Amino acid sequence: MNRVSRRAYALLLLIVILVGGLGIFLYEYVTQADSWIVSAGSPHVFNSTNIGCGQVVDRDGNLLLDLTESRVYSADAVTRQSTLHWLGDRKGNISAPAVAHYAREMTGYNLVDGLYAYGGTDGQAVLTISSAVQNAALEAMGDRKGTVAVYNYRTGEILCAVTTPTYDPDNVPDIQGDTTGAYEGIYLNRFTQSAYVPGSIFKIVTTAAALDCVDDILERKFTCTGTYEYGIDKVTCEKAHGTLTLKEALAKSCNCCFGQIANLVGAENLTKYVRQFRVTEPVRFDGITTAKGNFDLTGAAPVQIAWAGIGQHTDQINPCRYLTFMGAIAAGGQGVLPHLVKQVSANGETTYTAQAEQEERIMPAEIAATLQAYLRNNVEKIYGSDKFPGLTVCGKSGTSQLGGDQKSNAMFAGFVTDAEYPLAFIAVVENGGYGASTCIPVLSKVLAACKAEMDGM
Repeated sequence: MNRVSRRAYALLLLIVILVGGLGIFLYEYVTQADSWIVSAGSPHVFNSTNIGCGQVVDRDGNLLLDLTESRVYSADAVTRQSTLHWLGDRKGNISAPAVAHYAREMTGYNLVDGLYAYGGTDGQAVLTISSAVQNAALEAMGDRKGTVAVYNYRTGEILCAVTTPTYDPDNVPDIQGDTTGAYEGIYLNRFTQSAYVPGSIFKIVTTAAALDCVDDILERKFTCTGTYEYGIDKVTCEKAHGTLTLKEALAKSCNCCFGQIANLVGAENLTKYVRQFRVTEPVRFDGITTAKGNFDLTGAAPVQIAWAGIGQHTDQINPCRYLTFMGAIAAGGQGVLPHLVKQVSANGETTYTAQAEQEERIMPAEIAATLQAYLRNNVEKIYGSDKFPGLTVCGKSGTSQLGGDQKSNAMFAGFVTDAEYPLAFIAVVENGGYGASTCIPVLSKVLAACKAEMDGM
């Protein structure tokens, strides 16, 4: 009898464990199955590391990628190249985290019907980019390495973000066998994954800091004789600029004057404002976390503080983050986060719609207004308003020195103040030399394409 009882108790215990385990499984299935089905290793949803179902179109409905049967890119070769770093390649060497981030919304999964979009055509992601603007940017960049990006600083929509070099996924070159360096860093999305020495575009940060913490900065004048000495060290300019105000120093991009301004602000304040303006923080959007920047004045000597305020020393910025900094200035001191995915649908229903997401205010509106006026003055007095027909452009060029015998990187950042074209932009051309002469022709074409796109909406 005791033996029968023990067996009965053992059987009862097994039943309890089985029922309990089944209950736990059912609970996790109900609460977590949607996460399981869209996990990175799911063969139902992913191909290598990139999404493998549904369709991706641009803001105008042009097909960029069809995944309903196999990985089919746009019929246009230029579009295939200009959008590759957002769509990913067939082998997963280039990832597409923004599209993959919305895998759940793309598949339209639910507990009753399973995956709507798997093996079908229902799942669709609409991106904010315009293939026409992407193509214009790729053409403008030519065979140079770098990135060009434009976003709407009111809505956060990225109209264009091109990385070069790139390639046609339907005609893949011999990347591994290349010895010319033409494909160096080709798998990198330079807009989100790179950090660059900013050069003189960083003088916008130093200007904003000076406007906020140096009480008499608008009355002060600074003298440039071509060099400014700090003991045995010095800061140099290409020529003597004479005596300049802050506004004039920014327009003429005078290193000697900005070295003095940086030391007037001081290492502690410069560090504080870099943090306040978030110019070295990563940006997080659509499942993407961008590269960090850098700004370190620990134990810095006056000459190092000077070069840091000029945009050299240890300074580094990520293009996407600096783009949002430009957007915040244009918007009066408070910007919005960028986004690439505009809308997602599955089974004929909208499953996700992007909303503008504001960041915290980074500067007072009056300082943002002064910066707008200064950067507009740069275009009117230095670069030429005629370079950007039909647009009220504000901006600053930069020539970031890389050391040794390396040719400088060319930079340009700014925004458009016209209400109908609320666009912030950045261009980086690696080893491109002078920022203005190299980047303005590129941006002129890209902004014209953005204007045409917005006029046609």
